[in-house]
Amino acid sequence: MNICKVGIIGAGSIAQKMADTLNRMENAIVYGIASRQLEKARSFADKFNVPHAYGSYEELVADSEVDLVYIATPHSLHYEHARLCIEHGKPVLCEKAFTANARQAKSLLKLAKEKKVFITEAIWTRFMPFSKTIRQLLDDGIIGTPSMLTAGLSYAVAHKERLFKPELAGGALLDLGVYPINFALMAFGNDVENITSACVKNEYGVDAQNSITFRFKDGKMAVMQSSMLCAGDRHGVISGDKGYIIVDNINNPQQATVYSKGHEIIKQFHCPPQISGYEYEVEASIKALQEGALETRDMPHEETLRIMQILDELRSEWGVQYPMDIEPGNNAC
Repeated sequence: MNICKVGIIGAGSIAQKMADTLNRMENAIVYGIASRQLEKARSFADKFNVPHAYGSYEELVADSEVDLVYIATPHSLHYEHARLCIEHGKPVLCEKAFTANARQAKSLLKLAKEKKVFITEAIWTRFMPFSKTIRQLLDDGIIGTPSMLTAGLSYAVAHKERLFKPELAGGALLDLGVYPINFALMAFGNDVENITSACVKNEYGVDAQNSITFRFKDGKMAVMQSSMLCAGDRHGVISGDKGYIIVDNINNPQQATVYSKGHEIIKQFHCPPQISGYEYEVEASIKALQEGALETRDMPHEETLRIMQILDELRSEWGVQYPMDIEPGNNAC
């Protein structure tokens, strides 16, 4: 594969950002855009110089020229669209949250393994070089022994339909909360021993804002918040016995400032130049395809499933349920 031909399912704002990114990459192009409305697909194609526009998702996955499909539809549709791709043998880069729940995620990953089709979750921070830099700083002991982390991500976006409706797998957790959670797990690892949390729900029954605390087996703690009701500083702070690191934006970190325990700046680290940050997940997918792998090293299937199970546990505690949480054939409420 010299140039990876990417097909995009969904023509919203995230798809536009990906298209713009692909247009500026050397080893990938936007080959096609699919929408349920052909005119919307054509408008998208005209704007981003995409050679093929499809009025259905089935047409895109049936095109033999498509090397990789990027799914940019609402969370509630990820399972359906990823399954469509896998059944047609198309490798998948699926936006976060991977699916609406862990049952769907497990089913998709099982099918992909059976069909020997690549699939990965497009949680972009997992693939960024600067995320690895932050983890290396911790491993190098620049702040001594880390023990506490705080992180939050909040935007005033409660008016957006995909966020406030349960039938679209809405709520702050799946759209925003996944970033503080991934930030914590990237920094402190996966040995979460206990989770406590609280949320405030909107009139539709999804979480409008939440607070989550992880206690790790080694005694570390991570306190995280996300909200779709207000703007937040987007900071992540990792604290140790010799100082602390403030990461300026956990959603796309551009700078990490290291402080001594006396609150003096020791050093600043900056993100390398990037197109948008989306290019890294595409490059990781291309590399995996070239190697014949079914997953990426940065976001393996096991990690995706682990996080989906955490999200399920949190929603269960809060009483936040989506229509797709009810298994087919089960009429129980």
